[in-house]
Amino acid sequence: MSKIKNLQGCGTALVTPFKTNGDVDEDALKRLVDFQVEEGIDFLVPCGTTGESATLSLEEHLRVVEVVYKHTDGRVPVIAGAGGYNTAKVIDMAKYVADLGVDGLLSVTPYYNKPTQEGLFQHFKAIAEAVDVPIIMYNVPGRTSTNLLPDTVVRLCHIQNIIGIKEASGNIGQIAELAVKVPNKFTILSGDDAISLAMIALGGKGVISVAANQVPKMMTELIHAGLDGDFERARKLQCKLFPLMKVNFIETNPIPVKASLAMMGMIEESYRLPLVKMKEEYRKELQHVLKELDLIK
Repeated sequence: MSKIKNLQGCGTALVTPFKTNGDVDEDALKRLVDFQVEEGIDFLVPCGTTGESATLSLEEHLRVVEVVYKHTDGRVPVIAGAGGYNTAKVIDMAKYVADLGVDGLLSVTPYYNKPTQEGLFQHFKAIAEAVDVPIIMYNVPGRTSTNLLPDTVVRLCHIQNIIGIKEASGNIGQIAELAVKVPNKFTILSGDDAISLAMIALGGKGVISVAANQVPKMMTELIHAGLDGDFERARKLQCKLFPLMKVNFIETNPIPVKASLAMMGMIEESYRLPLVKMKEEYRKELQHVLKELDLIK
């Protein structure tokens, strides 16, 4: 098993930068990786929802993962996205991604076809049996219309290479139940920046963060303060960063975070349809938050 067996801390759900012509901007992607590592991030997660994976071709998806993994060069672990609603195709993608040498996979629950809990169990079991790398499941009902319930997670956590879950249901009661029922070795990561600290108090071990694209150092400090039990410091950082956590979802993720990175001079502001640039009134609100954090002038 790889070095992410005891994964914890702050990981970044990396955006995928595009050029104005729509091509993946590999130079900007490398700059983002360097920025993240230099700011002290614990691990990187390319080609998830924030990375607009739904609009990447398989070739592009694999290339983005390859660029991130090679450019990271072992400085931090890389956990690559490999999910979807067709189990057979997800297995193929997972095999391709695993062959690139990544440290683990992040696999979202199937969306649109709304499988039962037994279907979800069989889906993740099949992926785990097909690859020999650690797998972190991703539960985000707000996007998938499917909720991976605690009892199903308990069944899945006994499969050796299913090591954790990115939990973004937003249901604190469900998260508390999950934390009670899974073994301590099983990693619960927040999929929602705003409640990461609360999840750590319940037994979570970190976050896969959107805001870490913009403020990797501060998000990492927040998470580690919580993990170290320094909740006074953690709460101060939470209060400082909460406006950013909130504004990042003023429109559909990753529209605001990519707009932010463009304002910060790190990428071109380019999306793929059906995502488009944010409304002007929201842009002004975003600029205000970025200025308060001294991210732009």
